[in-house]
Amino acid sequence: MKNPNGYGTVVKLSGNRRNPFAVRKTTGFNEKGHPIYLNIGYAPTKEAGLIMLAEYNKSPWDIEADKITFAELFELWKEKRMIKLGKSNAYSLCSAYKHCKKLDKLKYNQVKSYQMQDCIDSCGCGYSTQGAIKNLFGHLDRFAMELDIVTKCNSTLLTSDPIPETTKEIFTDEEVSRLWENQNFPWVDSVLFLLYTGFRISEMIDLQTETVNLQEWTLTGGTKTAAGKNRLIPIHSKIQSIVKKRFEQSKGGYLFEYNGKKLNQALYREFWAAIMKALKMEHTPHECRHTFRSRLDSAGANKVCIDRLMGHKSKGTGERVYTHKNIEELRLNIELITN
Repeated sequence: MKNPNGYGTVVKLSGNRRNPFAVRKTTGFNEKGHPIYLNIGYAPTKEAGLIMLAEYNKSPWDIEADKITFAELFELWKEKRMIKLGKSNAYSLCSAYKHCKKLDKLKYNQVKSYQMQDCIDSCGCGYSTQGAIKNLFGHLDRFAMELDIVTKCNSTLLTSDPIPETTKEIFTDEEVSRLWENQNFPWVDSVLFLLYTGFRISEMIDLQTETVNLQEWTLTGGTKTAAGKNRLIPIHSKIQSIVKKRFEQSKGGYLFEYNGKKLNQALYREFWAAIMKALKMEHTPHECRHTFRSRLDSAGANKVCIDRLMGHKSKGTGERVYTHKNIEELRLNIELITN
């Protein structure tokens, strides 16, 4: 009789072994499509292995604490704990795990803090990735404590590069022109979209095609604050072709997608870094928002309209009811940005 999906299997190993039957569960698949196994234990007979498998499924936390490896703990944590995290955070932690592969075969209770620290120091990446690796070790340590695998969290001794102190720098006119000249470079259109809408990354990613009106050339989006939620933004004439193309290419219902699915922030930041490197710029995505406001202000836009477009609370906005008159007023002000 076949076991239920996800229940696990008992397989006989080759060679002359005292316990030739391996008890294991498939926890995922690697990049080549090969299964990744969580080894539960070994048994002298298939019957004993099936009993072990049944006991594990009855109480999956009863593991051999002194034998579980770093890789096995990560897979168990991914199955039992990562599912409770947000998609962006989960993606970031899985990416961080790639920098820790050298620890895979070590028993987790034998992994020392200096070995964890070496993964951070040798990753060759900046403060963001270093912080993600440190964060991953914290998750695994706490999970290992729950399972009585370790008695202390070595991750509390780890350090990573601090977030650098920066001042917000707006895009120069020359940089904006350079973006237009390279608009066919992957994802440059998203940078231009942010520069002409003032949206945050999260707001851009959350935009659904149903909120885009190609007849009126408006879109509705925004999060974070009461004033910023579901604000109406006229689509600047310079990016209407970008919005239309993205709208027509959408398969999953979102304006900006990756492989037909909703984009996540961690992946988008990788695209952003590639753009900045290729075009020799040094900006954060949020600096698009600062640039948008600065350009509106420099062009003499109405202060109330600026607040409304940015999603900021303003004494002059009153009730946010978008009549034809104030939609056109917003459009006139946003079109003051001419380059």
